[in-house]
Amino acid sequence: MIHDENHREERGSIPAGDSVPADIRFLNAEVFNPFTGEWQDTGFAVRDGLIVGPGQYRARREVDLKGNRVVPGLIDAHVHIESSLLSPPEFARLVSVHGTTTVIADPHEIANVLGSEGIDFMLHWRGRIPLDLFIMLPSCVPATPLDTGGAVLNARDLAHYSGREGVLGLGEVMNVPGVLSGDPDVMDKIHLFRIVDGHAPLLSGPDLDQYIAAGIQSDHECMSLGEAEEKLEKGMYLFIREGSTEKNIREIIPLVSWKNVSRCSFATDDRHADLLLAEGHIDDCIRKAVGSGLEREIALRMATLSPAERFSLHDRGALSPGRRADFCVICEGNEFRVEKTFRGGELVVPDQRIPCPPIEGRFRCRTPDIADIHLDGQGPALVIGLVPRQIMTNRLSLDVDSTKIPDLDRDILKVVVCSRYEKAKVATGLVHGFGITLGAIAGSVSHDSHNIVATGSGDADIIRAISLVIRNSGGLAVVSGDESTVLPLECAGLMSVRPYEEVGELLGRLNRHARQIGGIEDSFMYLSFLALSVIPQLRITEHGLFDVERFSSVPVFSAEDFAPAGERGITPGEGGQKR
Repeated sequence: MIHDENHREERGSIPAGDSVPADIRFLNAEVFNPFTGEWQDTGFAVRDGLIVGPGQYRARREVDLKGNRVVPGLIDAHVHIESSLLSPPEFARLVSVHGTTTVIADPHEIANVLGSEGIDFMLHWRGRIPLDLFIMLPSCVPATPLDTGGAVLNARDLAHYSGREGVLGLGEVMNVPGVLSGDPDVMDKIHLFRIVDGHAPLLSGPDLDQYIAAGIQSDHECMSLGEAEEKLEKGMYLFIREGSTEKNIREIIPLVSWKNVSRCSFATDDRHADLLLAEGHIDDCIRKAVGSGLEREIALRMATLSPAERFSLHDRGALSPGRRADFCVICEGNEFRVEKTFRGGELVVPDQRIPCPPIEGRFRCRTPDIADIHLDGQGPALVIGLVPRQIMTNRLSLDVDSTKIPDLDRDILKVVVCSRYEKAKVATGLVHGFGITLGAIAGSVSHDSHNIVATGSGDADIIRAISLVIRNSGGLAVVSGDESTVLPLECAGLMSVRPYEEVGELLGRLNRHARQIGGIEDSFMYLSFLALSVIPQLRITEHGLFDVERFSSVPVFSAEDFAPAGERGITPGEGGQKR
């Protein structure tokens, strides 16, 4: 067994007493203490980027905070930077404005495309961006043994990163069947590290017990209060998530109190750049939690000390002696808004851009033709049903005539997945809930293998949207009539190298175009999860329709194991998204 000792950050040495002047003394602050949950009227001194202590210290420079409230730097307990569609330096530049100073990132998106090269790409940015970036190694590349992506990472591959600076442990273990069956490679990965994150949506009872006993300590996939309660009672850390489509704060936050806040943190998981721009990052989670009834100080504890302690990052999370001088100054008023962010006692300047070169995204596919996406059948069919505000789907059983697809009255469309890595693999299924009536959308962001996924109101439009993605070597596309809107993603077909302001503007144009053709809000985020074969219930991969509960491929048309006619049926406008 290899233990990851690197999780212990090096802490600087603070000379005793006042023998050496501090670099900076911050005066007249109201500082939040996450150890006690109290606010303290005090100043604090900083030397070599670390807190010397509160009170009176000699310093070479003084900064008057004029009575403003100060909070330790905010920490995201679980995020995929790739899902922002921004390069690491642009992601850092954007979230640092919102008070975030540390993120715990799982780079399994780029690892599924590029393997170890993708992990190395992320680690490259440590120390080069205005954000402390820590890595949880991807545990499931590919997401399941049935997925075909751009790489395979086994336990031996991950062992090379043990002890590497910035690597904390093993990222979300999504292969629940592998854990429950004792799959040797899965268990070898878990045994490599002391810190192991989980991914276990809807898992309960003895199966959850076994999953935890295997060595998995946290979960960010809770979608209900009961699910969160069980996992918390059984000793798991809870990362309460608020992404672009995965919005769980409102449901789960009533569970959190001073009794259990040490086990609860915030996570954004997957949040597009436009949402980061419009609403923020962890600061937005704080506002939403407080708006849902949580005491402000508990929310602040969740955003600072709780994630620091979960990951044994004892050099941050509070403004106490020997810890990093990472903090944010809060605007006046009752609502949590960040005015300034400091790292190591120095003001973060958001207008300093760091260029990010493109990285090849392994597009070895061809544009499919009409015959490739043909779907033939009549009678009982399995249809993927979108669930509002969640990434899980419903398993809908409907009477369908493939010659009458798209069925706009019932909002049933084709969904197509084509492999970006192989020319031949194309699969077609059915989806309910997108609302598209004239045109199509497609993207190369398709968790976790990141094959190209598309849906729309006609075969020609679907193929046209896919061709635009391929032509740009990755991106998001909307087509309708003679119009098209594209956001190129030059970094592995996942991230843009453009400034976040420009990415946000292009995303806005994409989403407006998608809405014009009838699409639901955040269409691309919902689209990106349709191929994720570890989230219940129905998915579609390059191999075809996939039933997550059975963990096997299933035909679109089959009378086998279907509910009686009408039992799972839908009527127009039911079961989908709010327009």
